[in-house]
Amino acid sequence: MNVTMIPFEEGEAHLDWMKLCAAFEAGHKLPKAEIGDTFLYRDPDTLLSRSAWIDGMGLAVKSATIFPGNPKAGQPMINGAVCVFGDGHGQLEAVIDFHLVTKWKTAGDSLYAATKLARPDSEEILIVGAGTVGRSLFQAYSAAFPKARFTVWNRTRQNAEAMAEDCPGLKVADDLEQAVGAADIVTSATMSTEPVLRGEWFRPGQHIDLIGAYRPDMREVDDAALTRARVFVDSYDTTVGHIGEIKIPIEAGTITRDTIVADYYEPEKYKRQSDDEITLFKNGGGAHLDLMTSRYILDAWAAAQ
Repeated sequence: MNVTMIPFEEGEAHLDWMKLCAAFEAGHKLPKAEIGDTFLYRDPDTLLSRSAWIDGMGLAVKSATIFPGNPKAGQPMINGAVCVFGDGHGQLEAVIDFHLVTKWKTAGDSLYAATKLARPDSEEILIVGAGTVGRSLFQAYSAAFPKARFTVWNRTRQNAEAMAEDCPGLKVADDLEQAVGAADIVTSATMSTEPVLRGEWFRPGQHIDLIGAYRPDMREVDDAALTRARVFVDSYDTTVGHIGEIKIPIEAGTITRDTIVADYYEPEKYKRQSDDEITLFKNGGGAHLDLMTSRYILDAWAAAQ
C-alpha cells in the first residue's frame, strides 16, 4: 500500500483558492457528512481528533496535539496530521500536514460563503485580527476580489503593522468603528469572548464574516449584529449549540434557530436577496470541511505529479 505524504510548502504550491471553493460546492452535493469529535486531556495538554465520512468521497481524521508548554522549549505548541482514507476500500491514502489543511479549510470556508453572500462589486475589505488566520484571509479574499483594497485592524497596532509588511498594499486602521463603516466586507478572526463588532456600526449592503469564536463562551459580534443581518452558517451541526456566537443569543431568546437562513446543504437559500441587505456568516469549520479540503489537496497533488 502506497501512502502519499504531503508536507505544507510542497502541497500548497499546487493549490488555488477558487478551485477549493469549487470543491466545497461539489462536496455539498454528496450525501450529508457523518462527523464526530473527541477530546483527550492531560492538564494542560490536549489531543483533539475530528473525523468525517462522506459517502462517495471517503473518510478523514484530523488530529492535533496542543501542548502549551512547548514554546518555552523551542517547540511548536500545536502539532498534527490529517489521515485520508479511501471511500471504497477504507485504506489509508494520504497523510497531509495539519497546518496546511487547517489554513485552507478555515480561510476557504469563509471565502466560499463570501462568493455566495457578498456583493460581487465589493471593493473595501476589512480584516479584524492580525494573526495567522488574518494573513490567510488576505490571500483567500484577494483571489475572489482581485481589485479590492484591504485594511487591517488589531487591538495591538504593532501586530497590525507587522501584518501589513507581510501583505502588499494592506493598510492599518486605528479606529475600528470607522473602518467597519467604510468596508464592504468585514472578516473577523479574533480570539475574543466579548463582542468586538457592534451591529449599530453596520451599513446596508455589507457582508460580515465571523471566524474567531469556536467555543461556547466566545463571541465577536453583539446581539444587534444578529438582529440586523440575515444570518448564515456553514453547518448547523457545528455551530448551533456549540459556538457562543449562535448559542448564547439563542439561549437568551434574542434569536431563534429559525433566524438562521441556511447552511451549505441548502444551496437554493444560500444567496443575497438584495444589494441593500446585510449578510452575516458564521464560520464553524467542521471535520467534513477538513475532509473536503484534504481531498482537494490530495487530488491537486496527484494531478501535479
